[in-house]
Amino acid sequence: MRFRAAKASVALAAGLAVAACGGGAGGPAPPIDKRTYVPPQAELMAPGPLGERALGKPDAPITVIEYVSLTCPHCANFQKNVFPRVKKEFIDTGKVRFIVREFPIGRSAGNAAIANRCAPEDKYFFVLGQLLSRQTEWVSQDVRLDAILGVAKSGGLSRETFDSCLSNQTIIDGLNEVKQRGRQFGVIGTPTFFINGRKAQGEVTFEEIKAMIEQTPAPSSS
Repeated sequence: MRFRAAKASVALAAGLAVAACGGGAGGPAPPIDKRTYVPPQAELMAPGPLGERALGKPDAPITVIEYVSLTCPHCANFQKNVFPRVKKEFIDTGKVRFIVREFPIGRSAGNAAIANRCAPEDKYFFVLGQLLSRQTEWVSQDVRLDAILGVAKSGGLSRETFDSCLSNQTIIDGLNEVKQRGRQFGVIGTPTFFINGRKAQGEVTFEEIKAMIEQTPAPSSS
């Protein structure tokens, strides 16, 4: 059975395909310097319409927020080479709460984000890691829904559930809102991190992440 992709593809292409991995966004620029802008903490921490996906203690002293596109090679590199050390040293020890927010770039990333949101919630980070580490299996110029599902099945997503989610307007609208809020916060590409009152974009090392986590918070933007 073929997936009902048209509705999701059109909606996601219109709302989500506006940036390049680590690159600039389309549309009129807001009156801020997106490269350095950090929104007020209260605005940044407000959860999106689909709820947050987070690891670590809710009352951890530091919160790290990552905006990610599942087709982004820089995001895949962070997930493979940096995130395991961040998890071991900071998340597992109760020092950091780590939030992932979707910033899909292109139709394939949009449909993969739907797959991840529709998989069992307790498998979100597992499926995230699978989609990032197995990009060669499903990322291409054309949207390959069967290939996306082939990876997401490892986290318990069924064909029936995925097919239904592709036309779930609540999920589509929610993902669009998460991305648009990210753009308002100055996100212009992926990955983008907000850490301890500061911002980092693109390729980051563990040492850079560690320094941002351990330093004194910057003053909040007014």
